[in-house]
Amino acid sequence: MSARFTVLTGGVGGAKLVDGLYRILPQNSLTAIVNTGDDFCHFGLPISPDIDTLLYTLSGKSNQVLGWGREGETWNFMAALKSLGGEDWFNLGDGDLALHVMRGMALSAGEPLSKIIARFAKTWELQLSILPMTDDAVATWVDTDEGLLPFQRYFVERQCAPKVRAVRFEGAVDAIPAPGVIAAIMESDAVFVAPSNPWLSVDPLLAIPPIRKALETTKAPVIAISPLIEGKAVKGPTAKLMGELGLEVTNYSIATHYGKLLDGLVVHNKDEAPQALTIARTDTLMKSPDDRERVARAALALAAGRNT
Repeated sequence: MSARFTVLTGGVGGAKLVDGLYRILPQNSLTAIVNTGDDFCHFGLPISPDIDTLLYTLSGKSNQVLGWGREGETWNFMAALKSLGGEDWFNLGDGDLALHVMRGMALSAGEPLSKIIARFAKTWELQLSILPMTDDAVATWVDTDEGLLPFQRYFVERQCAPKVRAVRFEGAVDAIPAPGVIAAIMESDAVFVAPSNPWLSVDPLLAIPPIRKALETTKAPVIAISPLIEGKAVKGPTAKLMGELGLEVTNYSIATHYGKLLDGLVVHNKDEAPQALTIARTDTLMKSPDDRERVARAALALAAGRNT
């Protein structure tokens, strides 16, 4: 039986790692389980930012300048919306609207998100499984010094400016993992945790009890890639959030956060790392496809070492 691999992912950094793995692994040997805590309804359209970022990245359609959305995007819809006095804090590109409209139509017809995403991936000829963490509604809320904010209001509208006190995941405790999620974790030869924000992009998955239990009980090594490079986050509010939660911005804090779930950690070059874990070192900055493959190979090698 051929080897199987699973990655828990969210955001742009996570999509880059998945792309690296996808480039070097055999077709149909990879499963990506994607955060949907960021999902929300905007102008009546269901938006799945992390799933869509992954779809665009793997299909070669992602906007390389912005880091999100589609390449060659136009913004006529947003211009018309603004002219009518509509909220313009969350940009929806003209091409991007197609995913949201198609998803909305299918959801309204009673189709679960997991089947919708599988169809999108098949249409774009992607040779892997992309699974939402759940077909149920789970919403990330951020408790800040400006009050309790829905994730996208905090992340996009307020640009992560409010000071974070806590993060919560509404609906996670009762959510049922999407079909295939638990099997992917339990039957994998290795499970990877992408260099996504642990608190905002990975914790929504871990907040679903059956997913956490599967990670605790799988025989596969669980390997995380640190989102930190020389004590800083490449993109997003990871370092800022860690400081606001009273944590040191170090790989020790990352490892402590994941706790006993982890068997190994990939860190950037000579960055300090906890001795209690098996460590792999490489340049984890992923600017190019070659960079993504390099980090993916380091993670695979570390997992292979844990399997021997």
